[in-house]
Amino acid sequence: MQAKGMNTLDTTSNGKPSSNPEAIKSSNCVLRAIQNHYEIPVKVKSEAKIEQEKWLFGSCVRFNRWICLPAAFMIQFCGGSLYTWSVFNKSIDTLIYGENTNTAPIVFYVAIGFYGISAAISGPWLERHGPRQACLLGASIFFLGNLVTALALYLKLMWLVFLGFGAICGPGLGISYISPVSALQKWFPDQRGLGAGFATCGFGAGSIVISKVQIPLMDAVGLPLTFVILGLVYLTLMTTAAFILRTPPPNYEVVGSSLPVTTTESPSKSITNSTELRFEEIKHPVEEKRNMSLIEALTSTDFKIMMVMFIGNISYGLILASRLSNIITDVFGKTPEEAATVVSVNGALNFVGRLSFSIISDYVGRKNCFLVMLTCQVVSLGCFSTMTNTNAFWPFFISMWFVTATYGASFGVIPAFLTDKFGPENIGALNGILMFVCRASGVIEGLTFTCIFNSLLDSGIPPTDPIVYNVNAWWLFGCACVGWIAISFIKPTNQDIKFYSFVKRFFYYRQTFKVSDP
Repeated sequence: MQAKGMNTLDTTSNGKPSSNPEAIKSSNCVLRAIQNHYEIPVKVKSEAKIEQEKWLFGSCVRFNRWICLPAAFMIQFCGGSLYTWSVFNKSIDTLIYGENTNTAPIVFYVAIGFYGISAAISGPWLERHGPRQACLLGASIFFLGNLVTALALYLKLMWLVFLGFGAICGPGLGISYISPVSALQKWFPDQRGLGAGFATCGFGAGSIVISKVQIPLMDAVGLPLTFVILGLVYLTLMTTAAFILRTPPPNYEVVGSSLPVTTTESPSKSITNSTELRFEEIKHPVEEKRNMSLIEALTSTDFKIMMVMFIGNISYGLILASRLSNIITDVFGKTPEEAATVVSVNGALNFVGRLSFSIISDYVGRKNCFLVMLTCQVVSLGCFSTMTNTNAFWPFFISMWFVTATYGASFGVIPAFLTDKFGPENIGALNGILMFVCRASGVIEGLTFTCIFNSLLDSGIPPTDPIVYNVNAWWLFGCACVGWIAISFIKPTNQDIKFYSFVKRFFYYRQTFKVSDP
């Protein structure tokens, strides 16, 4: 029996469910390889497994989907250490080379590159084995990378730092990052923005706390042991959270949401008087019909434009994350402790942006949120050289609030945006591929920044001269402008259109009241 207003699973000629009946087998070997890699067989949970996952810690605490939110936050909290790398830049260069050679910032770009690669290719493995195993794997790799980095610093080998933090920590963080994102999009079909926000906002919160801990810890135990101690802390927190993560049971729906659901008593009845989650409530297969195959989504104009939009919105924030501490100390003459405080505050805004914009996007639309984000990026970059040339620290500091908030917000909103546009079946593949593309672009942009920066230093310009940063700010300004233009070509979602209509009605009624006012 089928619930009213619902789509049943597509079936083959023999009446059995088809895994992907609408898939397009592309003649392009690259697209076909991507499709084959991301085709996930339906994972069947046994009754014993479903019963077991109803409980936490044996049979002491009954599981609830809201418990996944703090677990996801904890995992991403540890991942936020990636954005505090700039605190180590001068210390690592000085320890290994005896002076600041601006080599350490490149490690950040290497880590970002491997982060994106692992996020892109590990999606199918995550879907087959579940978020718990994926997070445990990512946490273990991340811990190993921290140990290798500590060894590299002890031996004063920069190539080993690149290997430890760049090539090992990066993939560990990439796998850990997508684990809660995938899980929460499945647990919160009624609040995709909220799920995406909590699945990513821990990155910002982690950078707040961790950046304030790093310098005192370095002073107390030295640089190598700092990575050992922090690595142990990350491993403990991430493994604890991993045992909470799980995927919903088959035919899961949220009772009380606006989505149609099926009940055992009356399959066509929609429940709206409760917000309780009931595993046993659904007995009939209920899934959204796939609107696009993966190949159709990958080759669609909207997805290509969304990549341009996304890269334009994150470029400035990504480059800034690895250079912010240096800008504060070199250009504005602040102390390393003050620079660490600025990094912490920016981490707070990263956290606020990821959570607030993602929740707001559930009401005003994803495209509208990205339009606001990119506008902030364009304005901030347009004023960058003026603020550095005039040594206007506080205007610069405030502009960084907006840049960092909107940078973080892009990661909070994009999973829900992709799900709205291309369906929940494609979110794992598309989000992973998008992360890879944006991280690859981040590596290219970071290396471009470094080449220009170092060439200016080699020409005799001191690092305290704002010109070494201003030149790079202008091409980043161009990237943001391209992203701002690109978003106008993306088709709005239903929620975007609803918000447009609300704004029109608001001003229409306001004008009507003014005309009728005697």
